Order: sequence, then structure tokens, then C-alpha cells
Amino acid sequence: MNIGLTTKDAEDYLQKYGLNDVIENRKGMLKKFLKPLYSPISLMLLAAAFLSFLNREIFNAYFIFALYFVNYSIQRWQEFKADKAIKELQNKLSFDVLVLRDSVWIKVSAKKLVPKDRIKLGLGSIIPADAKIIASNNLLINEAVITGESTLKEKKIDDVIYSGSFISSGNLEAEITATGKNTSFGKTIFSIEQSTEKSLLEKDILYITRFLTAISVVAVFILTTAFLLRGAMFESILTLDLSLIIAGIPIALPAVMAIILSIGAGGLAKKSVIVRRLSALQDLANVNLLLTDKTGTLTKNEISITNVVSYDRNFNQKSIIEFAGYAISQDTPDQIDDAIVKKLKQEGIGINDAHVISFIPYNADRKRTTAIVQKDSESFLISVGAPQIIKSFDKSFAYESDTRVNFEKDIERAGAEGYRVLAVAIKKDGVTEEDMNVIGLLFLSDPLDETSKETIQFMKQNGIAVKVLTGDNKTITERIIKELDLSGEVCSAEETKNIYLEHGVLKNEFNNVVAFSEISPKEKYEIVKLFKSQYTVALTGDGINDLPALKIAHVGIAVSGAVSALKSLADIVLLGQGISVIKDAILESRKIFVRLYNYSVYRISESFRLVITILILGLWYGYYPLVPLQLILLAFLNDIPIISLAVDRVKISAKPSEIKTKERFRLSLLFGTVGVFNSIILFFIMNNLLHLSLPVIQTIFFLKLTVSGHSLIFVAHTKEKWFKFLPSKEVIFATIVTQLIATTLAVTGFLMPSKISIFVAILVWVWALFWMQVSELMKDLQIKFAIS
Repeated sequence: MNIGLTTKDAEDYLQKYGLNDVIENRKGMLKKFLKPLYSPISLMLLAAAFLSFLNREIFNAYFIFALYFVNYSIQRWQEFKADKAIKELQNKLSFDVLVLRDSVWIKVSAKKLVPKDRIKLGLGSIIPADAKIIASNNLLINEAVITGESTLKEKKIDDVIYSGSFISSGNLEAEITATGKNTSFGKTIFSIEQSTEKSLLEKDILYITRFLTAISVVAVFILTTAFLLRGAMFESILTLDLSLIIAGIPIALPAVMAIILSIGAGGLAKKSVIVRRLSALQDLANVNLLLTDKTGTLTKNEISITNVVSYDRNFNQKSIIEFAGYAISQDTPDQIDDAIVKKLKQEGIGINDAHVISFIPYNADRKRTTAIVQKDSESFLISVGAPQIIKSFDKSFAYESDTRVNFEKDIERAGAEGYRVLAVAIKKDGVTEEDMNVIGLLFLSDPLDETSKETIQFMKQNGIAVKVLTGDNKTITERIIKELDLSGEVCSAEETKNIYLEHGVLKNEFNNVVAFSEISPKEKYEIVKLFKSQYTVALTGDGINDLPALKIAHVGIAVSGAVSALKSLADIVLLGQGISVIKDAILESRKIFVRLYNYSVYRISESFRLVITILILGLWYGYYPLVPLQLILLAFLNDIPIISLAVDRVKISAKPSEIKTKERFRLSLLFGTVGVFNSIILFFIMNNLLHLSLPVIQTIFFLKLTVSGHSLIFVAHTKEKWFKFLPSKEVIFATIVTQLIATTLAVTGFLMPSKISIFVAILVWVWALFWMQVSELMKDLQIKFAIS
């Protein structure tokens, strides 16, 4: 008798081979330490410091080095937070495996599996490590993640199965041959390293970065050419050029996006929503169609047997339950198996006195389980499954018998009352499913979750259409739709094909359907594919057959009862019961969208204002209006409050988010133009009318750019009047602190070409706040113009 590994042996092997987890694909400590040191921003800061040394600006060089290490520390901190978040998500999504230890089958975390462990796996289970099959039943393995082929592979005893594949049909016992880094796959599929796929909004903001960089580079090229023609020293001009590029491009972009997304994902994790692909939060903001399954999503996923109907005088309700109990999976039970077990316990029925000779588990193609059992020296063939399948095994259903009439009436009644039905048939001394006797029906109930109706109403109010995709019959589906207060047509799969699909193209009438019943996994895939042509689609799923459709949806959502493989490939995993937690994910995704949108408006405005102002004044007067150190300081002081925008309070729309590129650029360039205009006027007054010295002008100009830029945050973050909807306290605090730092530097002259009086600083503040109101007025006019 195989007793499996002993606990002591398992502990020894764990020490020898380590956790069943792949860590080699993660960056080494040295690489993590060095990466921020050679980022583009870091290299430009180092170059600016080096050029300062060449120009004998020793203090400036050391100060730029200090800023360089501040920038490095921020990047390392963000990477540390990202690593921590990934580790927490791995722990959330880890799963247990049935393992034979000390001759007892127990559940052990997949990460603690070791070579020579004996495991049991069932339908939908991920293969957690490389293994050799010891026993199997109707086994088909999906190895798409390993081979790239979607064709299912039949596996038999002594065949090897590989970490990362999953069971599409049947069950198995196997002995682990390799774990962790020693597996052939190299890493397990449940490893949740973040996807490199970028959302539409990420791509949009990266486009903005390239746009601003291009403007900065063109401006630098023009100024460098003009200054060299006027006889300026190349070394000093190069330092200024580097400083302007540093100030013009969005240094804080990686930090801002990482913080906004990680804060959003962290908040959702507390509400039982795990985000595996962070960019999915941004995609979710654009979703305008939710395709949801029924069982376990709209319903409680608490299946129970509420009624048993007998069609044979020799079999009462208890005996029908008893025979159904023989045809369930004891090793890897599903929810229907659990419902039968629960009913057996309620009725005090024991089934341990029978010996199961063979067992074929349920799958989507067979739609039934089949078992041959030995009981009291008698052999029985038992089939339990879909009535339309089971009745085909009973010859009496070939004609209008009383059993057939009652059978069909009961199924119709069950459907009208919202029950799912299983039929039970037996055959004494049978080995093939023919000439069987249908002995009864099991009525299964899975009531609607209390939160489903409220959540569906929320979706409708927020511009998200909802359609139900289910394998249940049309009558049951119609009842659920009625309970949800959804208005529209319910179609069976056949009706869908005949009426609404024409040459593979989605007809307009298709949009009137609110539920698709009796659909297969392939049909679900086709429906999602068709809807993607007109909508941004989110899809919920729980079974392994949902996998193809889930992967092609814009946002794939695994519900709480989903199989391990589905959770591992979904973009979002719901740990809480029901569909209501999707509300939190949608609301958070729209907040993220607005925060990133506000960030982009502010950053385009600031870069445009700074670069164009310096370009115009440089060509007009023949020199930069700021020294290199001021430009670099300005960039850092601008980015401090920008990072706080990750927790800014925002108002979200009651409809799916949309990237309005033209509106965003129009508003950004409007703010930027106001900034350019008032900057040039101020410089002209200081230089041409007041005849101030250049060092004083540069200090005043630095303070003005800082105060004006930070004031713009208050205007840009809302469509309302800025004083009617203030930013969050974190943003206000960050803004005040950075403005006080800039004012202190200007008044004391520290790091500045010259110092200014407190009175002059106050005048600069008044000037900046006045033009803040002009920007507010321009915003109002732009919004009214856009509406009209």
C-alpha cells in the first residue's frame, strides 16, 4: 500500500529543493539595484552634473548629484512597493492540492509540493509541477501554455504531465517528478508576474511623453543653434540644454502611474477584488458591456436538491438519491456532487457499502457522469446528467408513454419555477448506456444573490449594458431575467444562430437580446468575439470552458468559485461572493482614469509653458531666463505635487470613460498658452521697464513659474470652479510645501543667482494667483464652447 511521503521526508525534500515556485525569472538583486542608475533621466542628470564640473560650478554639480540620488531612491521605493504587491497577490491566488502524506490525503499549498509527492487533481485543476501519471480517468490535458497548441492531449498511465498545463476533462493521480525551477515549463501558470500588456490609457500617456520630449528636443536644437551663432560657449549651452530637456519631459510619469494603479489595486484587494493585470483597471473604465454568466455570479452558487421526482414504483425518493450518490466524484467533487452529498446526509443515507468499479466524470460534451458499482453482490450501471441526454438511453421515451409525458411536464414545470434538473437512469448488470431505465429527476435550486438586482441596476445607470450568457435552458433563464428586472429578449443558442447572425456579422437586432441560453463554450466565445466589434467587453466566468472567451474579452473576470486555471489567467479575480464587488472595481477604475487624465492635462500644460516660454525669450533676448540648476529644481518641485495626484479626490462620470484626445490637448494648450503669455509679459516688465539685474530676474522668474504651475493643479483637476471642488488634502499639503520651499529659496537666495525681498515674493504670488483666475476663465469658456 502506498502511503505517500512522510511528513519528515516532505520537510527534508522541501529543504533540499525549495518551494515549488519560480524565482529565476525575476530580476536579481544586483540588476534591481543598478537599473534605476542607468535610466534616461538618471543619465541626463549625471551628464548635467558632469558638465557643471567642467564649467567649475562645483556646488551645482554636487547638488545635481544629490537630486540624482533622490530620483534613484524614489524609483527603488516604487519597485520595492511593486514587488511587495506582487508577493501579496501571489499569496491571495495560491491554491491547495490534495496530497498523500503519511497514508492520509490532505490539502497542501501547491508551493509546498516536493518531488515524489502523490497528488490527486480533477477537472479545471492546474498541474502544479511536472509529474508522472499513476492513475487516470477520461483524462484530457490542455497544454496550450506550453506548446501553443489548443488541441487537447489525451494522457494515460505513465505519461508525463507538465507544470502550467491544466485538466480539461477527467481526473488523475500522479507522482511529482520536478518542482519550481526544475520543471520543464520554467514557471507555473499561477505565477502572477504583471502583464506587459499596456492599456489604451497607458499607450496614450506614453504618446504624450514622446510628444513632450519631441517639443523639448526641437526647442533645444533651435536655441543651441541660435546661441552658438552668437558666440556662446558650447559647454555652458549644453548644460542648459540638458537641464531644459529634464524640465520639459515628465520625469514622474513611471512613479505617478505606478502609485495610481497600486493604490487602486490595494484598495480593491481590501474589498475582495484582486487585480492581476494592473492595466485592466484602466480598460475597465472604458467597459460599456458586461457579459455575465448566471450560476455563482448572479446566483448564490449554493446548489441544493429541493425536490425528487420518481418514475418507477420500485424506487422512492431516498433510493433515487442513493443511486445518484454512487455516480458522483468523491475525489474531486463539483457543486452538484456536493449538493447530492448534502442531500444524502440530510436523509441519513449511507453509500459506503457499495464498491465503484468504474467512473466517468462529467464534462461539457458528455453532460453526464457514469458509474458502474457493485452493491450487495449486484452490479448497476448508473448515469446522472442532462435530461435530454439521459432520456435517450431509455427506449420507453421513443413513444408517447406515460413516463415520457410526465417526464416532459415535470421538466417544463421545473424550468418555469427556476429549477435546474438532473435525470437519473440505471441498468442492472449493464456496461453500456442503452436499454436503461429513467428512475427519477432531481430538482436543483441556486437562488438569485441578493445583491445581483441592485448591481444590474447600477450597471444600467452607469452606461454599462448587461447580457447574461448561460448553459441553462431558456425557461430558467427567462425567470432569472424577470427577477433581475431586465427587459429584452432571451434567445436559445439555436435561435441566436438562425435569427441574429448573418455571415458572421452582428445584426443590430442582436443588441435587443438580454440573455443567451443553452449556449456551449464555443458559442460563448463567438458571442464575445462578435460583441467586441461594437463594445468594450468585460466577461465573467467560473468554469474551465469559459477560458477561451475570457481571454479574448477586453477585461476577463473570474468569479469567486472559479477553477484555479481560470483565476490564473483572468485580469481580475473576485474573491467575494456574487457580482456586487464588480461595482467597486468599476468605480475605482473610473477614478484612476480621471486621475491619469488630470495628470496628463497638467503635464502637457506645464511642459508646453516652460519649453515655449524659454524658446521665445531665448531667441528674443539671446540667453536662457533660468540657470541650469533652477531648471532642474523646477522639474523636481513640479513633480512632488504631481505624485500626490495619485490620491486626489475626483468626480467620476456615470458612463464609461473615454479618452478625448482633442479635448485634452485643446485644454492643455489653452492653459499652456496663458502661462506663456503671462510669463513673457512679466519678463518684459522686469527687463525692459524695471531694468532689474539678470540674477534678480532669474530668481523672480523661478518663483513665478513654480507658484503658477502648482496653482494650475487646482484649476486642471476639476471641470467645476476650482474653489468649489478643491483637491484632496494630500495634494493641497504637497502643493503648499513645495511652494513654500520655492519661496524660501527665492527670499534667502539659496541655490538661486540672487535673493529677493519678501515684498517682491508677495507680488509674484499675487501675479501668479491673478493669472490662475484667467486660466479658470479660459477653462469655463472652453467647456461652454465644447458643449455648444
